Amino acid sequence: MIYTILVIEDEPDINALLAKILRRSDYKVIQAFSGTEAQRVLAGERPDLILLDLMLPGMPGEKVLSDLRGDYRMDIPVIVISARDSLDDKVSLLKNGADDYITKPFEPEEVLARIEASLRRVGKSRVSEKELVCKNLKLCPGSRKVTLHEKELTLTAHEFDILFLLMQNPEKVYSRELLYEQVWHGGYYGENNTVNVHVSNIRKKLKEIDPSEEYIQTVYGIGFKLKETL
Repeated sequence: MIYTILVIEDEPDINALLAKILRRSDYKVIQAFSGTEAQRVLAGERPDLILLDLMLPGMPGEKVLSDLRGDYRMDIPVIVISARDSLDDKVSLLKNGADDYITKPFEPEEVLARIEASLRRVGKSRVSEKELVCKNLKLCPGSRKVTLHEKELTLTAHEFDILFLLMQNPEKVYSRELLYEQVWHGGYYGENNTVNVHVSNIRKKLKEIDPSEEYIQTVYGIGFKLKETL
């Protein structure tokens, strides 16, 4: 299933960046650069999710959200993406119908993770069926199956999610904080050793089948990344 996302953002560079991120993940994208343009789009389209900036020309994002939940009575998931980071702003928007709130600047992976979580909440689970491969390791997102040398690995849900993130973005170094936030969907507090334990468990399971190869690289002082063939 290909879902449609409406990006309402007046800054052309940010709008283009979001559109690029979404299209790379096989979403259909509609772009609007003002609140009034967004209203015209919504008069004829019903996207599956909306990414909404607040500081828009002509009509602020708060008014777009209010109309969406009031006059139009649309239950489309709305994720606010804004540079405004005060707790009052976040609480107010969430109380008035926003489903989530992301503060600028943002990480592309966080945006995608929040979108997928919001779509799941309304019964629109979207999982790519494209198989991910690293050397002799294969991961199928749809079936949540991982094999190494054609032997299936038994991973916990969190172990699978960590490996999935690393294999999705093999060149990216993931900090422990980012892995924790994206896998456990909560705040990370420095002293928490959960990520290290789970990565260690994944490595042990991989070593049991392929003791001569390394698949997860520690980048000291930062975090972890997939170790590809040099």
